[in-house]
Amino acid sequence: MSRSWGWMTVLACIVLVPGCGDDDDDDDVPDDEVSCPTGGTQLTEQNFGRAFLDTYCTRCHASTLTGAARNGAPVGFDWDRIESVREHAAEMNDEAGADADGSVNREMPLNDPRPSDAERRQLSEWLVCGAP
Repeated sequence: MSRSWGWMTVLACIVLVPGCGDDDDDDDVPDDEVSCPTGGTQLTEQNFGRAFLDTYCTRCHASTLTGAARNGAPVGFDWDRIESVREHAAEMNDEAGADADGSVNREMPLNDPRPSDAERRQLSEWLVCGAP
């Protein structure tokens, strides 16, 4: 095969084969990540986050807990501190939030009470919006 024939084949594949190039989707958001909605009522720490965290998370993830009282929660993953929530939002969503397809992540909490699927989707929305 000549060199010019090889380049023409490559060029034809790039131009003619759909799905091989950039499809101009939002490259900043992975396919499984929820995006921050625009318009409507925004979830905030005051109207959603604090109650969710206090109900489901801070029994293990609190800066005031040490040793066995943390039930395995890593030190520094303290959901009573909003800065820590924002810093670890992606990990939190992977454990307890939701994906763009609507599926939920049910790894946390380890015991009851546990959030509903709808609450997990709200958590994901709040986190991806920056946990305002």
